[in-house]
Amino acid sequence: MSAFSRQLRRYYGWYTGTFLFFVVMLAIGEQLGLSQHLIGHVFLFVTIAIYASIGVMSRTTDVSEYYVAGRRVPAVFNGMATAADWMSAASYIGLAGTLYFSGFEGLAFVTGWTGGFVLVALLLAPYLRKFGQYTIPDFLGARYQGNVARLVGLGATVLASFVYLVAQIYGVGLVTSRFVSVEFEIGLFIGLAGILVCSFLGGMRAVTWTQVAQYVILIIAYLVPVVILSYKLTGVPVPQIMYGTVLSQVTEREAELLVDPGEVEARKQYRYRSQDYASKIADLPGSLDAERRSLIERLNIMRLENASAREIAATERSLRDLPRTPEEARVQWNKAQAESLERSRAPPRHADAHPGRTPQERTASRNNFLALVFVLMVGTAALPHILMRYYTTPGVVEARRSVFWSLFFIFLLYVTAPAYAVFAKWEVYNNVIGSSLSILPDWVASWGKVGLVHIEDINGDGILQLAELTMNTDVIMLATPEIAGLPYVVTGLVAAGGLAAALSTADGLLLTISNALSHDLYYKVINPAASTHRRLVISKSQLLVVAVVAAWVASLRPDNILFMVGLAFSIGAASFFPALVLGIFWKRANRPGAVAGMLIGLGVTLYYVVRTHPFFGGSMANAWFEINPISAGVFGVPLGFAVIVIVSLLTPPPPKEIQDLVDYVRYPQLPNPDTSEGRA
Repeated sequence: MSAFSRQLRRYYGWYTGTFLFFVVMLAIGEQLGLSQHLIGHVFLFVTIAIYASIGVMSRTTDVSEYYVAGRRVPAVFNGMATAADWMSAASYIGLAGTLYFSGFEGLAFVTGWTGGFVLVALLLAPYLRKFGQYTIPDFLGARYQGNVARLVGLGATVLASFVYLVAQIYGVGLVTSRFVSVEFEIGLFIGLAGILVCSFLGGMRAVTWTQVAQYVILIIAYLVPVVILSYKLTGVPVPQIMYGTVLSQVTEREAELLVDPGEVEARKQYRYRSQDYASKIADLPGSLDAERRSLIERLNIMRLENASAREIAATERSLRDLPRTPEEARVQWNKAQAESLERSRAPPRHADAHPGRTPQERTASRNNFLALVFVLMVGTAALPHILMRYYTTPGVVEARRSVFWSLFFIFLLYVTAPAYAVFAKWEVYNNVIGSSLSILPDWVASWGKVGLVHIEDINGDGILQLAELTMNTDVIMLATPEIAGLPYVVTGLVAAGGLAAALSTADGLLLTISNALSHDLYYKVINPAASTHRRLVISKSQLLVVAVVAAWVASLRPDNILFMVGLAFSIGAASFFPALVLGIFWKRANRPGAVAGMLIGLGVTLYYVVRTHPFFGGSMANAWFEINPISAGVFGVPLGFAVIVIVSLLTPPPPKEIQDLVDYVRYPQLPNPDTSEGRA
């Protein structure tokens, strides 16, 4: 072990011990009367201050340090940084919620994401590290002869990373708005300040050491609540083993809820509402005019009869929110009809594989499961911000070891996520569903203010039915300590972990985008004579611009975190995976083939998303083989492979120096070929 590695172990050992002591002190403070509001503020602002301090101390003006952390990050610490970079708000916040609502189907995320690192280790990481340089477009530019492939790769890098970044900033806003009690949009920019201070001054060097610190916090924050819950529910503090016992109890409770009279009536009312929306859509534009007249008449009658101010205000709000045109009404009512229809159906059983009411629905569930696993595996092996991490190790052997450590550190979280979902579902089904609406727990109101929990007594019995409770997938993880009645310090710890997960990935993504724009666009294409100082200035200015634009897009709340991340994986998979794999393992792949394959694979993927996702005005009625838009890359990846192979065979082969580069990247002990790009 080198002196540098020993020093790092000592520093981070002290850091971990100090953080645990800090948590214990806050727990003691809570018992002595420290307010929840203050605990939330202390957790979030102290952790952001820690990350900012590391970022400031790691500032650098050296190009190699800024882009690849000096290529001296030991495998264990690069594994921790990669795990933090990888385990974004989607893994930390969204995965448990997806498993909560989807049960078995949610395991596609666990399987796909972990399996993807096998592809990274076998197909990409060691070869890209031997290639050297700084970015993925660097490899594409060298392997496929020039700036055309580089620019296509640059565009795909920015697009995939930007979509991913929006999801992280959305997660930051979610955490800060809930635990600092500010508006969601303000929370976005509070978190954005923390992101920028980590990556702005020191680039990859600062981001790497900050991510190691963030991994320590996020894994402690993830494990502590579920270990406590496991001990509370089973008497054994090993949730990864014991959640099966609780799952059997959840299955029994699911069977009771399916036949509960109040539950059946609530779902019947939602079915009637869905049919009502369908009738109004069919009768447009007359139904919109009738709806407006009805609300105006009701409002006049309520005023004449001196109705309560709350009832009048609710009717006025309904009139104000009424669509202005038949086109708006069609879009809005179609969405409402789909939501009502979904709530009229019983949720899938947690342990059922590929659920569906008919053989056709079960087949569609299975196909979507397999498509999602494929896209997540291939996308994992193609996302630029992950592959860039393996440029930071001292050599090829360390890159391989780094993949192993990445998998190990990621495994600690992923093997625990199913337990979170089961324990949270047990708490909700047994302690919330069936309760009087007048005595619901405080967390329902708290998360309702953020817009992630909604209650509607549609059958009017004053009792909360499962169909009447709507929870966003992103709330399950963050609210689990409150749902289970754990001390508030645990809630604050979970929030700090969620912030660490979102910040760590956002830092890596911001750096990936800004480096691509400054290095691959400005330095390699626009101004190859640019000085080191100017390159770093360009990178930092681009970082600021991208961060602000991403925060603005996140404020629009385009979808939940997990979908946005899944879309980024589809984009990355279709854009990069065929070109990277064939570029390493097939000498015959050439520039026309790679450019055509990347453009067509990406184009088909984006076309499918636009045609099928409601945010873009699409509909699943346009879907191919009933595949959900999150898995759009399942069409782009094979098409990308086919196009690269066919076009490459129909056009001249690459020159000998490019084929020598392929041999150099793949085989040890070969001399470095003299190409125009040069190797590090």
